[in-house]
Parts: sequence; C-alpha cells; structure tokens
Amino acid sequence: MSRIRERGWVRSLTDVDRPGVRVVCFPHSGGSAIAFGAWSAAVPHGAALMAVQYPGRGDRFAEPPVDDVAAMAGCASAELLRLPPGDRILFGHSLGALVAYETALLLRDAGEEPLALCVSAALPPGQMRDRDIHRAPDDEFWSKLCALGGIEPGVADHAELRELLLPTLRSDLRAHATYEPRPGARPLSCPVRCYHGAGDPLVEEERLAGWAGVTSGGFGLTVRPGGHFHVATGTAELVADVLAQGGK
Repeated sequence: MSRIRERGWVRSLTDVDRPGVRVVCFPHSGGSAIAFGAWSAAVPHGAALMAVQYPGRGDRFAEPPVDDVAAMAGCASAELLRLPPGDRILFGHSLGALVAYETALLLRDAGEEPLALCVSAALPPGQMRDRDIHRAPDDEFWSKLCALGGIEPGVADHAELRELLLPTLRSDLRAHATYEPRPGARPLSCPVRCYHGAGDPLVEEERLAGWAGVTSGGFGLTVRPGGHFHVATGTAELVADVLAQGGK
C-alpha cells in the first residue's frame, strides 16, 4: 500500500534570508496558506511572511484533515521551533485565531514567546456560538458557509467542488466547535490585538474583550470594514498594524 508523502505545516510566502521578524499566519476553516498570499506585497523589506498549511488543502489535499486545534498547534509550533531563533508575530483568522493562540502558548512554554498575538474574526477561546454547524445536512451547511462570503461564487455553484471541499470544511468546523482552552494555562505576557470585521454575523464585538484574559500584557481591539472576511480589505493597512503590535 502506498503511503502519502506528508508536506510541512509552515510555508514561506516571502524570500528573506535573515528576517528581523517573522509574521506567521493561520488560516480560517477551509482556508489554505495561499489565503495570505496577497499580504506579501505589503510586508516591508527585512520582514518575512509565513503561513500555516493545514492538511486536506492545497498541496496537502491528499492528506486527511486534522480536527483538533491542540494537535494543529502542536505540529505548527514544532516546525516553528526548528527554524533559526528570531522574533515572531502570530496572526490567526477565525479558526486560525485559536490555533495561533495555542501555538503561542507552546512557543512560550519552549522559551520563545511571540512578540505579539493577533486574532481576527474569532470569539475568545471556548466561546464559539454555533457548535453544531458541522453536523448540519450538506445543503444547509454549504448555504451557511456561502452566506459568510468565504467561498467564491464559481465554487459555490459547482457541485463536484462542493463534494471535494465539504469533508475538510466539516473537519475544521468540528475542530473549532470541540475546542476548549486547556485548564489552568498561564496567561501569555505578549500583547494581544483583536481585529473585528464590522457586521460579522458570527462574532459579537462586545464579547471580544474576553481575549484580554489570555494575556497579562496589553490588549487592543481594532474594528475594520469587511465583515467576517475583512482580512481581504485594506491589506496594506492591516499588515502595517499587525507589524506595529510587535514594535516593528
């Protein structure tokens, strides 16, 4: 029986030999590393842009998806710790916010806490509202995802692509729904910046202050236009703000 060749979790989106800081991005449910490809043009000289590639998408499409946030973070942090030491800023969007948070804890425990943790379009750990969405029938499940704007219209109407994408999307939403923060985790000491897309139907702005509880460092909230997928709007401004959280 042939064995699937596994590829790495962390990808470089820019070519920088000795970066002053690495911005490491964690995609949303169903998202791949290339979701942050447009950010590369906004990253200044001397900084590196990296993104995590979860199994079950992109060049890892043949691998089974992982439906556990802690397991995702464990794999990503292990690869990051094998890189030459250096400053990091973690940015996670939606599901990626939780993976980035758990990764920050693991890096901290290894003595390499990031300069900052940036979380986007996500309620604080353990506060997801619709924990049964991954159990919905195919048509209902697909319709809800399309309504958020994260699936291209050409894909939304393509039955064969839908069937290919549904297992990975369900796995990601299951990971999000079943995630619970580890009991007794010490707060981070790095600053945490939360980004909220105005009008996001999944995230109530008034609940985002709960992210302050994951750190003893500073906390800030930035509200941007664009709803749940605001990260595709005003990319240059967003990248500059993310870098500013690390003092870079």
